[in-house]
Amino acid sequence: MSGAFGLDRETNRNVAMNQSRDPTLHQRILGDIEGRIVSGEWPPGHRIPFEVDLATQYDVSRMTVNKVLTQLAKAGLIERRKKSGSFVTQPQAQSAVLEIHDIKAEVQSLNLPYSYAVSKKTSRKAKAEDSRRLELPLTSSVVEVVCIHNAGARPFCLEERLISLATVPEAADADFLTVAPGPWLLNQVPWSTAEHRIHAVSASAEVAAALDIARNTACLVVERRTWSGAGPVTHVRFTYPGDRHALVARFTPASQ
Repeated sequence: MSGAFGLDRETNRNVAMNQSRDPTLHQRILGDIEGRIVSGEWPPGHRIPFEVDLATQYDVSRMTVNKVLTQLAKAGLIERRKKSGSFVTQPQAQSAVLEIHDIKAEVQSLNLPYSYAVSKKTSRKAKAEDSRRLELPLTSSVVEVVCIHNAGARPFCLEERLISLATVPEAADADFLTVAPGPWLLNQVPWSTAEHRIHAVSASAEVAAALDIARNTACLVVERRTWSGAGPVTHVRFTYPGDRHALVARFTPASQ
């Protein structure tokens, strides 16, 4: 009997030790998996190791692993499928149709690190297409800026922007290396009117290369023009992979 009681005490002690270290291990497992997802090491669609394999790898109970995966699923980082396992989800941002949305905020809403890079910045005379986009005379001068906004390790959005130098002459000297053109303009010029145009396109070879997607992939394009009291400010075209972005409009019934 004493041997049996001794075995029970040893078992209880081991259980207590496992339980005491579970909170720390919980955070470690959570941090490891979240880090691999956010960094892009485990891309969307990647199968997460099975609970039993993770439990063996971290030397914890399946209950601890289950709690971690449940927490990740609630955060929207993984999708749990009955009988199939757990998979990294495809993050999808959303922005309001009638607002001047901030791409950095969109990315951060997905719990992903944001970064961007300027791939082109030139000052030049307006071309016929520029004149159409900004409603400017052909004798006008513009700044053209092309940026890639990233969510984690993946391209999130391609930004192609024209800025009227007649309205915003400071844009000629701005390098946009630390502040993206959108936030920079909002701090420089108070806009009075904005126009949005939303449509779908198939990715051209150039867009596909910029967004790291297959050519002809369905993309969502949001075009915006803004004006101030001094005239046209900017025309910008944002191109998103179609499965990564949604536009939302909230409204109330019109009065009868």
